[in-house]
Amino acid sequence: MTKEEIILAQQDCLFPCVFHYYGEPLVLVRAKDQYVWDADGNEYLDFFGGILTVSVGHCNDRVNAAVHKQLDTLQHASTVFATEPQAALARTISSIAPGPGWKSFFTNSGTEANETAVMAARCYTGSDEMIALRYSYHGRSALTMAGTGNATWRIGPALQAGFVHAHNAYCYRCSFGLTYPNCELRCATDLDELIRTSTNGRIAGLIAEPIQGVGGFITPPREYFGIVAEIVRKYGGVVISDEVQTAWGRTGDRMWGMAQYGVVPDVITSAKGLANGLPIGLTSARAEIADSIKKLSISTFGGGPIATTAAKAVLDLIVEEKLSSNAAVMGTYLREGLLVLQEKHPLIGDVRGMGLMQAVELVRDRKTKEPATAETVRVMEAARDQRLLIGRGGLSGNCLRISPPLNIMRGDVDSFLDRFDRSLTVAALS
Repeated sequence: MTKEEIILAQQDCLFPCVFHYYGEPLVLVRAKDQYVWDADGNEYLDFFGGILTVSVGHCNDRVNAAVHKQLDTLQHASTVFATEPQAALARTISSIAPGPGWKSFFTNSGTEANETAVMAARCYTGSDEMIALRYSYHGRSALTMAGTGNATWRIGPALQAGFVHAHNAYCYRCSFGLTYPNCELRCATDLDELIRTSTNGRIAGLIAEPIQGVGGFITPPREYFGIVAEIVRKYGGVVISDEVQTAWGRTGDRMWGMAQYGVVPDVITSAKGLANGLPIGLTSARAEIADSIKKLSISTFGGGPIATTAAKAVLDLIVEEKLSSNAAVMGTYLREGLLVLQEKHPLIGDVRGMGLMQAVELVRDRKTKEPATAETVRVMEAARDQRLLIGRGGLSGNCLRISPPLNIMRGDVDSFLDRFDRSLTVAALS
Protein backbone atom coordinates (compact mmCIF):
# COMPACT_ATOMS: atom_id res chain seq x y z
CA MET A 1 0.00 0.00 0.00
CA THR A 2 1.12 3.53 -0.69
CA LYS A 3 1.16 6.13 2.06
CA GLU A 4 -2.01 7.66 0.64
CA GLU A 5 -3.75 4.26 0.53
CA ILE A 6 -2.80 3.59 4.16
CA ILE A 7 -4.19 6.92 5.32
CA LEU A 8 -7.38 6.42 3.28
CA ALA A 9 -7.88 2.92 4.68
CA GLN A 10 -7.45 4.31 8.20
CA GLN A 11 -10.12 6.93 7.54
CA ASP A 12 -12.56 4.55 5.84
CA CYS A 13 -12.15 1.34 7.80
CA LEU A 14 -11.22 2.17 11.41
CA PHE A 15 -13.35 3.63 14.19
CA PRO A 16 -12.98 7.44 14.10
CA CYS A 17 -11.97 7.37 17.78
CA VAL A 18 -8.58 6.03 16.59
CA PHE A 19 -6.92 9.45 16.63
CA HIS A 20 -3.54 10.76 15.46
CA TYR A 21 -1.28 13.39 16.98
CA TYR A 22 -0.79 15.32 13.73
CA GLY A 23 -2.93 17.09 11.15
CA GLU A 24 -1.72 14.56 8.59
CA PRO A 25 -1.22 11.07 10.05
CA LEU A 26 2.42 10.02 10.30
CA VAL A 27 2.84 6.67 8.52
CA LEU A 28 5.68 4.64 10.02
CA VAL A 29 7.24 1.78 8.10
CA ARG A 30 10.31 0.61 10.05
CA ALA A 31 12.33 1.25 13.21
CA LYS A 32 15.64 0.44 14.85
CA ASP A 33 16.97 1.35 18.28
CA GLN A 34 16.00 4.99 19.01
CA TYR A 35 14.94 5.80 15.43
CA VAL A 36 11.87 5.28 13.24
CA TRP A 37 11.34 5.95 9.53
CA ASP A 38 8.21 7.14 7.77
CA ALA A 39 6.80 6.13 4.39
CA ASP A 40 8.77 8.94 2.70
CA GLY A 41 12.08 7.69 4.09
CA ASN A 42 12.47 10.39 6.76
CA GLU A 43 14.32 9.38 9.94
CA TYR A 44 12.94 10.47 13.34
CA LEU A 45 14.47 10.44 16.80
CA ASP A 46 11.88 8.63 18.90
CA PHE A 47 11.64 10.15 22.38
CA PHE A 48 8.18 8.75 23.11
CA GLY A 49 8.77 5.06 22.51
CA GLY A 50 5.25 4.12 21.47
CA ILE A 51 3.79 5.52 24.71
CA LEU A 52 6.62 4.29 26.99
CA THR A 53 6.52 0.84 25.39
CA VAL A 54 9.84 0.59 23.58
CA SER A 55 11.94 0.12 26.69
CA VAL A 56 15.16 -1.28 25.18
CA GLY A 57 15.04 0.18 21.68
CA HIS A 58 13.08 -0.66 18.57
CA CYS A 59 13.69 -4.15 17.13
CA ASN A 60 16.25 -4.93 19.83
CA ASP A 61 18.54 -7.66 18.47
CA ARG A 62 18.66 -9.70 21.66
CA VAL A 63 14.93 -9.58 22.29
CA ASN A 64 14.10 -10.33 18.65
CA ALA A 65 16.50 -13.29 18.57
CA ALA A 66 14.72 -14.84 21.55
CA VAL A 67 11.32 -14.24 19.92
CA HIS A 68 12.42 -15.71 16.58
CA LYS A 69 13.66 -18.85 18.28
CA GLN A 70 10.42 -19.22 20.23
CA LEU A 71 8.34 -18.72 17.07
CA ASP A 72 9.91 -21.87 15.63
CA THR A 73 9.43 -23.84 18.86
CA LEU A 74 6.02 -23.12 20.39
CA GLN A 75 3.91 -20.24 19.16
CA HIS A 76 0.71 -20.52 21.20
CA ALA A 77 -0.69 -22.21 24.27
CA SER A 78 -3.45 -20.84 26.47
CA THR A 79 -3.19 -20.78 30.24
CA VAL A 80 -4.77 -24.24 30.51
CA PHE A 81 -1.30 -25.59 29.64
CA ALA A 82 2.00 -24.99 31.41
CA THR A 83 4.88 -23.59 29.35
CA GLU A 84 8.46 -22.75 30.16
CA PRO A 85 8.30 -19.11 28.91
CA GLN A 86 5.39 -18.25 31.21
CA ALA A 87 6.88 -20.09 34.18
CA ALA A 88 10.31 -18.54 33.66
CA LEU A 89 8.89 -15.03 33.45
CA ALA A 90 6.75 -15.57 36.56
CA ARG A 91 9.82 -16.79 38.44
CA THR A 92 11.83 -13.75 37.33
CA ILE A 93 9.10 -11.33 38.39
CA SER A 94 8.75 -13.08 41.74
CA SER A 95 12.47 -12.55 42.30
CA ILE A 96 12.23 -8.79 41.76
CA ALA A 97 8.77 -8.23 43.27
CA PRO A 98 8.43 -5.79 46.19
CA GLY A 99 8.16 -8.70 48.65
CA PRO A 100 8.65 -12.47 48.92
CA GLY A 101 6.22 -15.01 47.53
CA TRP A 102 4.41 -12.75 45.07
CA LYS A 103 2.35 -14.45 42.35
CA SER A 104 1.52 -13.26 38.83
CA PHE A 105 -1.33 -13.42 36.32
CA PHE A 106 -0.57 -12.56 32.69
CA THR A 107 -2.96 -10.89 30.28
CA ASN A 108 -2.64 -8.85 27.07
CA SER A 109 -2.73 -5.20 28.13
CA GLY A 110 -2.62 -2.72 30.96
CA THR A 111 -6.40 -2.48 30.87
CA GLU A 112 -6.73 -6.21 31.54
CA ALA A 113 -4.01 -6.07 34.19
CA ASN A 114 -5.88 -3.36 36.07
CA GLU A 115 -9.19 -5.22 35.74
CA THR A 116 -7.51 -8.25 37.33
CA ALA A 117 -6.02 -6.16 40.12
CA VAL A 118 -9.36 -4.61 41.06
CA MET A 119 -11.00 -8.04 40.99
CA ALA A 120 -8.30 -9.39 43.31
CA ALA A 121 -8.69 -6.48 45.73
CA ARG A 122 -12.44 -7.00 45.88
CA CYS A 123 -12.11 -10.76 46.40
CA TYR A 124 -9.52 -10.26 49.13
CA THR A 125 -11.36 -7.57 51.10
CA GLY A 126 -14.98 -8.48 50.41
CA SER A 127 -15.65 -4.85 49.54
CA ASP A 128 -16.34 -3.42 46.11
CA GLU A 129 -15.59 0.26 46.80
CA MET A 130 -12.43 1.54 45.08
CA ILE A 131 -10.49 4.78 45.31
CA ALA A 132 -8.74 6.21 42.25
CA LEU A 133 -7.09 9.59 41.70
CA ARG A 134 -8.16 12.60 39.70
CA TYR A 135 -6.25 13.07 36.42
CA SER A 136 -5.57 9.33 36.29
CA TYR A 137 -5.83 6.89 33.40
CA HIS A 138 -6.28 3.15 33.96
CA GLY A 139 -7.55 1.73 30.66
CA ARG A 140 -10.29 1.56 28.08
CA SER A 141 -12.72 -1.02 29.49
CA ALA A 142 -15.90 -0.02 31.33
CA LEU A 143 -14.32 -0.74 34.71
CA THR A 144 -10.98 0.95 34.07
CA MET A 145 -12.65 3.98 32.48
CA ALA A 146 -14.71 4.29 35.66
CA GLY A 147 -11.43 4.46 37.55
CA THR A 148 -10.01 7.03 35.16
CA GLY A 149 -10.09 10.61 36.42
CA ASN A 150 -10.10 12.38 33.06
CA ALA A 151 -13.33 13.07 31.14
CA THR A 152 -11.63 12.80 27.74
CA TRP A 153 -11.04 9.09 28.27
CA ARG A 154 -14.38 8.15 29.90
CA ILE A 155 -16.47 6.99 26.94
CA GLY A 156 -20.12 5.98 26.86
CA PRO A 157 -22.87 5.55 29.47
CA ALA A 158 -21.94 2.04 30.64
CA LEU A 159 -19.17 2.83 33.10
CA GLN A 160 -19.15 0.55 36.13
CA ALA A 161 -19.97 1.93 39.54
CA GLY A 162 -17.79 1.53 42.60
CA PHE A 163 -15.13 4.27 42.22
CA VAL A 164 -14.64 7.60 43.92
CA HIS A 165 -11.78 9.92 43.00
CA ALA A 166 -9.36 11.45 45.47
CA HIS A 167 -7.17 14.49 44.99
CA ASN A 168 -3.83 13.73 43.41
CA ALA A 169 -0.67 15.64 44.18
CA TYR A 170 -0.64 18.03 41.23
CA CYS A 171 1.59 20.60 42.87
CA TYR A 172 1.75 22.87 39.82
CA ARG A 173 -2.05 23.20 39.91
CA CYS A 174 -2.90 22.50 43.55
CA SER A 175 -6.64 21.98 44.04
CA PHE A 176 -6.39 23.69 47.43
CA GLY A 177 -4.41 26.70 46.24
CA LEU A 178 -1.50 25.76 48.49
CA THR A 179 2.25 25.52 47.92
CA TYR A 180 4.46 22.53 48.71
CA PRO A 181 5.89 21.89 51.30
CA ASN A 182 3.91 24.38 53.42
CA CYS A 183 0.71 22.64 52.30
CA GLU A 184 1.37 19.74 54.71
CA LEU A 185 0.21 17.42 51.90
CA ARG A 186 -3.44 18.42 52.20
CA CYS A 187 -4.18 16.46 49.01
CA ALA A 188 -3.06 13.25 50.75
CA THR A 189 -4.65 13.78 54.15
CA ASP A 190 -7.97 14.67 52.49
CA LEU A 191 -8.31 10.99 51.56
CA ASP A 192 -9.45 10.18 55.09
CA GLU A 193 -12.46 12.47 54.79
CA LEU A 194 -13.20 11.23 51.27
CA ILE A 195 -13.47 7.65 52.51
CA ARG A 196 -15.67 8.64 55.46
CA THR A 197 -18.02 10.73 53.31
CA SER A 198 -18.05 9.12 49.86
CA THR A 199 -17.82 5.39 50.63
CA ASN A 200 -19.34 3.06 53.21
CA GLY A 201 -16.10 3.28 55.17
CA ARG A 202 -14.78 -0.16 54.22
CA ILE A 203 -12.92 -0.02 50.94
CA ALA A 204 -11.39 -2.60 48.65
CA GLY A 205 -8.41 -0.42 47.88
CA LEU A 206 -6.72 2.35 45.98
CA ILE A 207 -5.42 2.14 42.42
CA ALA A 208 -2.88 4.82 41.54
CA GLU A 209 -0.08 5.52 39.08
CA PRO A 210 3.20 6.50 40.79
CA ILE A 211 3.51 9.10 38.03
CA GLN A 212 0.33 9.81 36.09
CA GLY A 213 1.01 9.11 32.43
CA VAL A 214 -1.90 10.41 30.36
CA GLY A 215 -2.41 13.08 33.02
CA GLY A 216 0.84 14.68 31.88
CA PHE A 217 3.49 12.88 33.97
CA ILE A 218 2.14 14.43 37.16
CA THR A 219 4.72 13.57 39.82
CA PRO A 220 3.77 13.70 43.52
CA PRO A 221 6.14 14.76 46.30
CA ARG A 222 8.02 11.87 47.88
CA GLU A 223 5.82 11.87 51.02
CA TYR A 224 2.48 11.66 49.20
CA PHE A 225 2.01 7.92 48.73
CA GLY A 226 3.25 7.07 52.22
CA ILE A 227 0.42 9.14 53.73
CA VAL A 228 -2.12 7.78 51.25
CA ALA A 229 -1.13 4.15 51.76
CA GLU A 230 -1.46 4.45 55.53
CA ILE A 231 -5.00 5.85 55.19
CA VAL A 232 -6.04 3.19 52.66
CA ARG A 233 -4.89 0.38 54.94
CA LYS A 234 -6.54 2.02 57.94
CA TYR A 235 -9.88 1.45 56.19
CA GLY A 236 -9.10 -2.13 55.21
CA GLY A 237 -8.04 -1.52 51.60
CA VAL A 238 -5.08 -2.69 49.56
CA VAL A 239 -2.71 -0.50 47.55
CA ILE A 240 -2.58 -1.21 43.82
CA SER A 241 0.32 0.45 42.02
CA ASP A 242 -0.53 0.92 38.36
CA GLU A 243 2.94 0.60 36.87
CA VAL A 244 1.89 0.21 33.26
CA GLN A 245 4.16 3.16 32.44
CA THR A 246 6.51 3.48 35.44
CA ALA A 247 7.88 -0.05 35.92
CA TRP A 248 11.13 -1.72 34.82
CA GLY A 249 13.53 1.08 35.74
CA ARG A 250 11.76 3.85 33.86
CA THR A 251 11.88 6.24 36.84
CA GLY A 252 15.58 5.57 37.48
CA ASP A 253 17.50 3.38 39.96
CA ARG A 254 14.38 1.44 41.00
CA MET A 255 12.61 -1.38 39.20
CA TRP A 256 9.23 -0.10 40.43
CA GLY A 257 7.99 3.47 40.38
CA MET A 258 6.27 3.15 43.76
CA ALA A 259 9.65 2.34 45.33
CA GLN A 260 10.62 5.97 44.71
CA TYR A 261 8.16 6.89 47.47
CA GLY A 262 9.30 4.25 49.95
CA VAL A 263 5.96 2.44 49.71
CA VAL A 264 5.54 -1.32 49.30
CA PRO A 265 2.24 -1.87 47.46
CA ASP A 266 0.05 -4.97 47.79
CA VAL A 267 -0.55 -5.38 44.05
CA ILE A 268 1.37 -4.18 41.02
CA THR A 269 0.17 -3.99 37.44
CA SER A 270 2.26 -3.46 34.33
CA ALA A 271 2.28 -3.83 30.54
CA LYS A 272 3.82 -1.61 27.81
CA GLY A 273 7.62 -1.71 28.27
CA LEU A 274 7.64 -5.20 29.76
CA ALA A 275 7.78 -6.86 26.32
CA ASN A 276 9.23 -3.96 24.30
CA GLY A 277 6.21 -3.75 22.02
CA LEU A 278 4.61 -7.18 22.13
CA PRO A 279 1.18 -7.28 23.83
CA ILE A 280 1.38 -8.31 27.47
CA GLY A 281 -0.26 -7.42 30.76
CA LEU A 282 0.89 -8.30 34.27
CA THR A 283 -0.88 -8.38 37.61
CA SER A 284 1.42 -9.38 40.46
CA ALA A 285 0.29 -9.55 44.08
CA ARG A 286 1.07 -10.74 47.56
CA ALA A 287 0.32 -14.46 47.80
CA GLU A 288 -2.66 -14.08 50.10
CA ILE A 289 -4.29 -11.62 47.69
CA ALA A 290 -3.64 -13.82 44.66
CA ASP A 291 -4.98 -16.83 46.58
CA SER A 292 -8.22 -14.99 47.42
CA ILE A 293 -9.49 -15.49 43.86
CA LYS A 294 -11.16 -18.85 44.47
CA LYS A 295 -12.96 -19.43 41.19
CA LEU A 296 -11.27 -20.46 37.94
CA SER A 297 -9.98 -18.03 35.33
CA ILE A 298 -8.17 -18.39 32.03
CA SER A 299 -6.61 -16.16 29.40
CA THR A 300 -6.45 -17.38 25.81
CA PHE A 301 -3.52 -15.19 24.85
CA GLY A 302 -2.27 -13.93 28.22
CA GLY A 303 0.99 -15.58 29.21
CA GLY A 304 1.52 -16.85 25.66
CA PRO A 305 4.97 -18.18 24.72
CA ILE A 306 5.92 -15.34 22.36
CA ALA A 307 5.09 -12.39 24.62
CA THR A 308 6.51 -13.99 27.77
CA THR A 309 9.71 -14.93 25.94
CA ALA A 310 10.10 -11.31 24.85
CA ALA A 311 9.39 -10.05 28.37
CA LYS A 312 11.96 -12.37 29.96
CA ALA A 313 14.57 -11.18 27.44
CA VAL A 314 13.70 -7.54 28.18
CA LEU A 315 14.00 -7.97 31.95
CA ASP A 316 17.28 -9.86 31.64
CA LEU A 317 18.64 -7.06 29.46
CA ILE A 318 17.48 -4.32 31.85
CA VAL A 319 19.12 -6.04 34.81
CA GLU A 320 22.37 -7.08 33.10
CA GLU A 321 22.98 -3.73 31.42
CA LYS A 322 21.88 -1.75 34.50
CA LEU A 323 19.41 0.25 32.45
CA SER A 324 17.56 1.56 35.50
CA SER A 325 20.80 3.26 36.52
CA ASN A 326 21.22 4.60 33.00
CA ALA A 327 17.68 5.96 33.19
CA ALA A 328 18.64 7.84 36.36
CA VAL A 329 21.82 9.29 34.85
CA MET A 330 20.37 10.17 31.47
CA GLY A 331 17.16 11.35 33.11
CA THR A 332 19.10 13.83 35.25
CA TYR A 333 20.97 15.07 32.19
CA LEU A 334 17.71 15.40 30.26
CA ARG A 335 16.03 17.22 33.15
CA GLU A 336 18.90 19.71 33.38
CA GLY A 337 18.57 20.44 29.68
CA LEU A 338 14.81 20.94 29.97
CA LEU A 339 15.30 23.40 32.82
CA VAL A 340 17.68 25.40 30.62
CA LEU A 341 15.01 25.47 27.91
CA GLN A 342 12.46 26.60 30.49
CA GLU A 343 14.57 29.69 31.16
CA LYS A 344 14.74 30.38 27.43
CA HIS A 345 11.12 29.71 26.45
CA PRO A 346 8.31 31.43 28.43
CA LEU A 347 5.93 28.83 27.02
CA ILE A 348 7.31 26.21 29.43
CA GLY A 349 5.50 26.60 32.74
CA ASP A 350 6.60 23.42 34.51
CA VAL A 351 9.19 20.67 34.16
CA ARG A 352 8.56 17.45 36.07
CA GLY A 353 9.09 13.71 36.17
CA MET A 354 11.62 11.09 37.22
CA GLY A 355 14.30 9.24 35.29
CA LEU A 356 13.45 8.89 31.61
CA MET A 357 9.86 9.92 32.21
CA GLN A 358 9.97 13.71 31.89
CA ALA A 359 7.34 16.25 30.88
CA VAL A 360 6.95 19.95 30.24
CA GLU A 361 3.65 21.74 30.72
CA LEU A 362 3.06 24.60 28.32
CA VAL A 363 1.20 27.73 29.44
CA ARG A 364 0.33 31.04 27.83
CA ASP A 365 1.20 32.97 30.96
CA ARG A 366 3.33 31.66 33.83
CA LYS A 367 1.43 33.75 36.35
CA THR A 368 -2.10 32.69 35.38
CA LYS A 369 -0.97 29.24 34.18
CA GLU A 370 -3.53 29.32 31.38
CA PRO A 371 -3.03 26.08 29.42
CA ALA A 372 -1.37 26.63 26.04
CA THR A 373 -3.39 23.97 24.25
CA ALA A 374 -3.24 25.37 20.72
CA GLU A 375 0.44 26.18 21.14
CA THR A 376 1.10 22.59 22.22
CA VAL A 377 -0.38 21.38 18.94
CA ARG A 378 1.99 23.70 17.10
CA VAL A 379 4.98 22.40 19.05
CA MET A 380 4.01 18.84 18.17
CA GLU A 381 3.83 19.71 14.47
CA ALA A 382 7.11 21.62 14.67
CA ALA A 383 8.77 18.66 16.40
CA ARG A 384 7.60 16.42 13.58
CA ASP A 385 9.23 18.82 11.11
CA GLN A 386 12.42 18.60 13.19
CA ARG A 387 12.19 14.79 12.87
CA LEU A 388 11.44 14.34 16.57
CA LEU A 389 8.69 12.21 18.12
CA ILE A 390 7.29 13.15 21.53
CA GLY A 391 3.96 12.55 23.24
CA ARG A 392 1.14 14.74 24.40
CA GLY A 393 -1.12 14.57 27.45
CA GLY A 394 -2.68 16.48 30.32
CA LEU A 395 -6.28 17.32 31.11
CA SER A 396 -6.08 20.30 28.74
CA GLY A 397 -3.76 18.62 26.23
CA ASN A 398 -0.95 21.06 27.06
CA CYS A 399 1.70 18.68 28.39
CA LEU A 400 4.48 17.18 26.30
CA ARG A 401 5.64 13.73 27.36
CA ILE A 402 9.25 12.64 26.88
CA SER A 403 10.06 8.95 27.36
CA PRO A 404 12.87 7.55 25.20
CA PRO A 405 14.21 3.98 25.43
CA LEU A 406 16.10 3.20 28.64
CA ASN A 407 19.36 2.57 26.77
CA ILE A 408 19.79 5.99 25.15
CA MET A 409 23.07 7.83 25.62
CA ARG A 410 24.21 11.42 26.14
CA GLY A 411 24.41 12.15 22.43
CA ASP A 412 20.77 11.17 21.99
CA VAL A 413 19.74 13.60 24.71
CA ASP A 414 21.81 16.38 23.12
CA SER A 415 20.14 15.74 19.77
CA PHE A 416 16.70 15.75 21.41
CA LEU A 417 17.33 19.02 23.25
CA ASP A 418 18.55 20.72 20.06
CA ARG A 419 15.50 19.57 18.06
CA PHE A 420 13.10 20.39 20.88
CA ASP A 421 14.61 23.86 21.28
CA ARG A 422 14.08 24.54 17.59
CA SER A 423 10.53 23.17 17.78
CA LEU A 424 9.63 25.55 20.61
CA THR A 425 11.16 28.49 18.72
CA VAL A 426 9.25 27.70 15.52
CA ALA A 427 5.97 27.20 17.40
CA ALA A 428 6.36 30.54 19.20
CA LEU A 429 6.87 32.36 15.90
CA SER A 430 3.96 30.73 14.07
